[in-house]
Amino acid sequence: MATLIGNPLIKALIILFLVSAATATGDAPFILAHKKASLTRLKSGAERVSVSIDIYNQGFSTAYDVSLIDDSWPQDAFDIVSGNTSQSWERLDAGGLLSHSFELEAKRQGMFYGAPAVITFRIPTKAALQEAYSTPILPLDVLAERPPEKKFEWVKVAG
Repeated sequence: MATLIGNPLIKALIILFLVSAATATGDAPFILAHKKASLTRLKSGAERVSVSIDIYNQGFSTAYDVSLIDDSWPQDAFDIVSGNTSQSWERLDAGGLLSHSFELEAKRQGMFYGAPAVITFRIPTKAALQEAYSTPILPLDVLAERPPEKKFEWVKVAG
């Protein structure tokens, strides 16, 4: 047994285990959020932006009073078609998932760089409101001039 513990590889694994166990706080939520946006061109020529945000609690305890605010969509560039850019929930249990989506319509052409959404929550052991951020979205080329798709050409090539 002494030679097994004396092995440097075993020592390194034991230290790694102890360090990871010490840093993994068992009494706190750990919030991760993923923000996605996609463009859809309508026959009328308008373009819609569908936004969805998934909020995960990867921690070991419940997050309370969870609020999502995504105010990165300027009113002079986008109109809200459905849903809201903010949402609140009473709680997000450990290992849980919350999803929120909304749809916008673009008013003007250009590149849009969206900021991360902000998620705030409370944990029972701290009085201060906690804050987390979603992933940012990739740049959107809103109302871009796109060449018409030649779907019939695809059929000829495939056939």
